[in-house]
Amino acid sequence: MSRKQKKMLARIALSSALWIAAMFLPAEGVWALAAFLVPYAIIGYDVLWGALRNILRGQVFDEKFLMAIATVGAFAISDYKEACAVMLFYQVGEFFQSVAVGKSRKSIAALMDIRPDFAVVKRGGEELEVSPEEVAIGEVIVVRPGEKIPLDGEIVKGNTAVNTAALTGESLPQDKAEGDKVISGSINLTGAIEVRAESVYEESTVAKILELVENSSEKKARVENFITRFARYYTPCVVTAALILAVIPSLITGNWAEWINRALIFLVVSCPCALVVSVPLSFFGGIGGASRQGVLIKGANYLEALAGVDTVVFDKTGTLTKGSFKVTEIHANGIAEGELLALAAAAESFSSHPVARSIVSAYGAKPEKSRVSDAHELAGKGIEATVDGEKYYLGNLALMGEAGAKAEGCASTGTAVYVSKGAEYLGYIVINDEIKPQSRGALAALKALGVKKTVMLTGDSESVATAVSSELGVDEFRAGLLPADKVTEVEKLLVGGAHLAFVGDGINDAPVLSRADVGIAMGALGSDAAIESADIVLMDDNPEKIALAIKTARKTMRIVRQNIVFALGVKGIILVLGALGVANMWIAVFGDVGVMVIAILNAMRAMIKEK
Repeated sequence: MSRKQKKMLARIALSSALWIAAMFLPAEGVWALAAFLVPYAIIGYDVLWGALRNILRGQVFDEKFLMAIATVGAFAISDYKEACAVMLFYQVGEFFQSVAVGKSRKSIAALMDIRPDFAVVKRGGEELEVSPEEVAIGEVIVVRPGEKIPLDGEIVKGNTAVNTAALTGESLPQDKAEGDKVISGSINLTGAIEVRAESVYEESTVAKILELVENSSEKKARVENFITRFARYYTPCVVTAALILAVIPSLITGNWAEWINRALIFLVVSCPCALVVSVPLSFFGGIGGASRQGVLIKGANYLEALAGVDTVVFDKTGTLTKGSFKVTEIHANGIAEGELLALAAAAESFSSHPVARSIVSAYGAKPEKSRVSDAHELAGKGIEATVDGEKYYLGNLALMGEAGAKAEGCASTGTAVYVSKGAEYLGYIVINDEIKPQSRGALAALKALGVKKTVMLTGDSESVATAVSSELGVDEFRAGLLPADKVTEVEKLLVGGAHLAFVGDGINDAPVLSRADVGIAMGALGSDAAIESADIVLMDDNPEKIALAIKTARKTMRIVRQNIVFALGVKGIILVLGALGVANMWIAVFGDVGVMVIAILNAMRAMIKEK
């Protein structure tokens, strides 16, 4: 509990004790007024001052104004007990709100704890402790056990276990050795390591994540914007209605005290606190609860959109599969298999594509880069390279067609890299990608949630797409797609009325991530493209968290709708009863503070982690 909350709790306790004592005093008239003014002043001075200050600023119609008018009016007609009680219970509700917001902020605060405080950098043979912002790319930093890794980089000395729980929600440590990449914000557990920085702090994973979370509250859901607009017009309307209720019947009946009392009851119960507080708190709790499990949602608007998703479209490589390719077959045509592999490894050695890396890895030895005088990638097709002075093409059948080579179709399941020397066909290399162990469960979980359709989009061949979709139970697939084709396919689904989420690896899928109703980046730990392009970022590569994110979004929206219906329903009933003279000030207090407390407690359920 914060110092401010403790102070408020003490004020509530003192004011409650004095209010109860005043009710048992045999005082009347001015002495009764004085007895109740003391607890009223202790508990309500900040509300009265806030209302006055807002009036001077031109911000008249808010809950403080309503509470001030209602309670001062009650004192004016000698309802001392009720006036003091209204202010006391209003502050009790504010205290509950403060505690609830504090609890929901803890999940965000835990994430914010990933911010590194310092970096130990090696300069001139010495180790200097500096701010992470002062470390340049290429400098070597020393990270000892128990310290946060301040920047993204590669281990150049030592080995250790790393805890990425704050980033991914995964509590199991990861073993790291020389040559492995490490991510800023994770914690070094067991051994001292030296890391070569590969980014400045502003471009590091931890900085991007913190910026994402800090800005999430700025992107409001439609229902939040509705509540804001509703409160803006609602409050002046109820003040006007209360004024009419106080004046017109009084002029007719002459019973001013009775109708003013009804008008004050009307003002107390009409306060929109329950909606104004509980709706944003629900979204904040949902975003905070998701972040504790490694699901970063950039704003309440994306949480709201995710709740309505009925179609989930997947990229294949790196999303449903591991993206770690392995050469499984070599089919040579008029050339030795070893030479075909050596030629392919030399040409592919200039590419960072996972397929290229798998060919180089299968070759085993260091590729003969000296044989290659020119090499460049052809987007969505493959590589064109000059090897030993001759033009070679390595890629898909479309590239073979452009080269004029008559390639035979691949009968094996897997990705085929065809090779030709000019128009002379030399054979093909088959590469396979392993399906993630969680992918089948992820598809099943989405079906269990009522997702109507799952679709897989891939640049791979028809045979590979058929095998993967059949094994996982994907409803539909499109194969042989270029990046632009994926956008076209998503647009077709959107035209058909689908509420669509696209799930990609965040590297090659930026255009389609942006085009979908909700873009979800998989395996985004350290991926700049994912954090920039996606609306939701899963900080590990577990596709089962897609269903978890949807469950969190739907639960949050249920809570929001429950609070809106409950608050408006109860207030509407009590407003009518108050105008008719049936409801008294105590019922009005429940209609305001009681409803707000119940709505806040309901909103706090959004913070509970889904399973």
